[in-house]
Amino acid sequence: MASSSPAILPISNPQTISSEAPVATPAFRAFVNHITETVRSGLSTRRPWSELVDRSAFSKPESITDAAGRIRKNYSYFRVNYITIVAAVLGFSLLTNPFSLIILLGLLAAWLFLYLFRPSEPPLVILGRTFSERETLGLLIVSSIVVIFLTSVGSVLISALLLGTAVVSAHGAFRTPEDLFLDEQEPGASTGFLSFLSGAASNAAASAAPVVAAARV
Repeated sequence: MASSSPAILPISNPQTISSEAPVATPAFRAFVNHITETVRSGLSTRRPWSELVDRSAFSKPESITDAAGRIRKNYSYFRVNYITIVAAVLGFSLLTNPFSLIILLGLLAAWLFLYLFRPSEPPLVILGRTFSERETLGLLIVSSIVVIFLTSVGSVLISALLLGTAVVSAHGAFRTPEDLFLDEQEPGASTGFLSFLSGAASNAAASAAPVVAAARV
């Protein structure tokens, strides 16, 4: 009687392959969504542009003190419009300087994808060298300083911001604010020039922080 050899069952040795995305996608999506919602909400409170350019409301200020008072009142009323004008001048300046635009976008992408929304594991490897999280942060800081202060990017940004601020200040000084309903402003509203943008960034960062923290564990 022939003995039959027992059937050999295939033994599977599954290997768990960790395929973490290089970017914490949920955190990045939450950050972008919150920034978009904040900007959309801020733009919805802007004043009518026809009211901003009403030629009958322009007059020469009587003194520097009068001009400063007009700027303060007009900025309190047209705050979102003024920020939009400065942003438009900044965007136009970058579009007319494509090299600076590409460099700035590259720097922003490096911060987002190499540090802010990148999981701590696996570590960053560039040209065969492994960089720790602290080394990555230091490299990004040095790169930012070099890009902003040692290339044309810094001059483009500064000149655009100065031009936008000059346009806004000139409008605020010559626009008579007597016909504006300034009492509509919320008493606790911030009047800092970058309060709208800083508020959007801080709120977005706070919204995305839990997801980023979970992704970096």
